Amino acid sequence: MAFPSTAQQACSPSGPPSPKRMSPRVPFRLSGAAALLALGGCREGVLAPRGPVGSAEVQLLYETAAAMLIVVVPVLALTLIYAWWFRASNTRAVRRPNWDYSGRIEFSIWVIPILVILFLGTLTWTGAHDLDPYRPLRSARRPVTVQVVSLDWKWLFIYPELGIASVNELALPSGTPVNFQLTSGTVMNSFFIPQLGGQIYTMAGMQTRLSLAADKPGTYDGLSAQFSGDGFSDMHFKVLASDQAGFDRWVAQARQAPMTLDTTAYAALALARGTTAVIHYRSVAPDLFRTILAEGAEHPAPQPPGATPTVPPPMPMSPM
Repeated sequence: MAFPSTAQQACSPSGPPSPKRMSPRVPFRLSGAAALLALGGCREGVLAPRGPVGSAEVQLLYETAAAMLIVVVPVLALTLIYAWWFRASNTRAVRRPNWDYSGRIEFSIWVIPILVILFLGTLTWTGAHDLDPYRPLRSARRPVTVQVVSLDWKWLFIYPELGIASVNELALPSGTPVNFQLTSGTVMNSFFIPQLGGQIYTMAGMQTRLSLAADKPGTYDGLSAQFSGDGFSDMHFKVLASDQAGFDRWVAQARQAPMTLDTTAYAALALARGTTAVIHYRSVAPDLFRTILAEGAEHPAPQPPGATPTVPPPMPMSPM
């Protein structure tokens, strides 16, 4: 059986078979699928809160975004409408080269932004007080106290009421408020658990506070939100939220750990610059957190062995 050649196909009345054209709806469907995939990926982070503080922050974010869209959407829509109406082919559009004032337009461009600013200012004022990180959360359950120390480049969590500690692993009972007391054993850093809400800085010789809670059991990500050196990008920790029985099991497991955290062990941990695996300490020296606070206020951050301490230059004297 003989098949027609390419030249015969090209010369035939019907011509070669034309390629199938893409439907104009395909790009829109692809863009819609991409948008759905992007929204489907919002299962973590600040847009997927798992605590009362995180939920309040997301609500505040939506309200402020909606208030700003009241101005942005009409401006964009009017820009397209004006460009379409005053096109060259539209004979109904009236050209007014000497026009210079409209009371209604003047009223709109002043009153609407003022109302938006007042609305945003009210949201900011009430949100700043309702979401004050130093304000304890109201709950019928007794809160858990956790003392946090940021190091290079790891997180130390001390449970003073339980007498245990951990590195790069934070356990807490779900539905129970957690009162954090935070400081730094080295440079300034930032403590952040996106799904639980709140972000607060840690500084040597100073103590900050933060109150959070997890609504339901789960494993959440915590991180450093402040650039602090070479290991900053790996300065993560896991938040293990469980029911009270699960939290009690974690405490019992930590109390079986072979290591204890005294001043000597803390000094070794602070000098070990770099990321560290999860470590549990079965006991903690009394008032270790206060000792770290005092050392940060009186002395510079610990230096690795063999490092030359940096001394700040003297302040220049201004001429009299």
